[in-house]
Amino acid sequence: MKQYDAIIIGFGKGGKTLTAELAKRGWKVALIERSAMMYGGTCPNIACVPTKRLIHEAEKVSWLYPTSYEKQAEAYKAAIARKNEMTAASRANMFDKLSSLPNVTIYTGMASFVSKDVVKVTLPDEVIELQGKKIFINTGSTSIIPAIDGLKDSKRVYTSTSLMELDVLPRHLIIVGGGYIGLEFASMYASFGSKVTVLEGGDKFIAREDRDIANAVKEALEKKGIEIRLNARAQSIRDTTDGVILTYTDTAGGTSSDIEGDAILVATGRKPMIEGLNLQAAGVEVDSHGAIVVNGYLHTTSPNIWAMGDVKGGLQFTYISLDDYRIIRDDLFGNKERTADDRNPVAYSVFIDPPLSHVGLTEEEAIRRGYSFKVSRLPASALPRARTLQQTDGILKAIIDSHSGRIMGCTLFCAESSEVINIVNMAMKTGQHYTFLRDFIFTHPSMGEGLNELFSID
Repeated sequence: MKQYDAIIIGFGKGGKTLTAELAKRGWKVALIERSAMMYGGTCPNIACVPTKRLIHEAEKVSWLYPTSYEKQAEAYKAAIARKNEMTAASRANMFDKLSSLPNVTIYTGMASFVSKDVVKVTLPDEVIELQGKKIFINTGSTSIIPAIDGLKDSKRVYTSTSLMELDVLPRHLIIVGGGYIGLEFASMYASFGSKVTVLEGGDKFIAREDRDIANAVKEALEKKGIEIRLNARAQSIRDTTDGVILTYTDTAGGTSSDIEGDAILVATGRKPMIEGLNLQAAGVEVDSHGAIVVNGYLHTTSPNIWAMGDVKGGLQFTYISLDDYRIIRDDLFGNKERTADDRNPVAYSVFIDPPLSHVGLTEEEAIRRGYSFKVSRLPASALPRARTLQQTDGILKAIIDSHSGRIMGCTLFCAESSEVINIVNMAMKTGQHYTFLRDFIFTHPSMGEGLNELFSID
């Protein structure tokens, strides 16, 4: 049995970064990844990076070929090919970087715990066992597949992963799920030229956002031709000769309707990927959602075993997995001051058109908590940079504590918001008074300078 100072299960952002760190410190490390197509993890292969590449490609297509399906379809096929080339190069680069380290061994196979310090790895041609002094679980998450009659038998149902492998542009894409992943794909495929229908089972559109923000997003998506149906619960799916029919129930009215398309994207969320790990053999507990239970230092319920990234539940972002690495690094080698309990606020962006970004509290959350606060709103059309970009849709919104003047939350639904929100996040994290952003000198014209006006509340 081969012995290692550390065994890392999962080649994701946190796992690969920790592998490099431990190797630099002289540790003997085994890195296990179930698939050669997933070197680097979810983000660079099937999520953040390829989707943003396709979103960029789609924006170009919408400008160049606004009406011709034939040209749109040709451009889409070429975009998928370029995306595949990019992800393949990225995988090879990340594999080479780690495999070239003399004290790192990469195993491509399925990992399963035998005991608290032994992991079985099922390789293509053999099964081996590895012993590790410390073990880190970084297996990520996987798509939730809802129980819909006929779904498993259909050849036209896709997840966010498999849809990006389809090189034929759907004329009509039906999306089951109106969450952030579903909306990103809705916006992207509408830009490529597909007719898009989103079926959301709830009675509120993007329920976690304030209603003024949600309404602005809905209006912008509908302006792109996207149809959004609320209270729409999918019941059954059946393939036809040249398409697919989805039957759904209107939960508000009780009626059933059919909708026909070329492809169905199931975007109903993601869950921790723990299948096959045999966690109970290692004494690692999970919660009711299947997420590995951890404390603030990311220790599991078993000594010398940590969990990082999506598999531990919580926010499912690559940058959280990277911060998990920092917490573990400081736990092992630092002063243990960094924990998962003190990293708020955390910003997020949804890459629709324009992107929706948020950090901190919403107005509705501030009301529920009984805070005294001021609200500032600014239409994106007021910004010179938005006009030069010809992206004037959207709204900027800030929540400011009435007593301390500190920023409690901010939502930016506007062009380049994924960059600008980080400025607000840094101001919040460092406890700045709102006047810091009100009086800050920004370049002109820029979307960032909109913060001057947004925070001019007096």
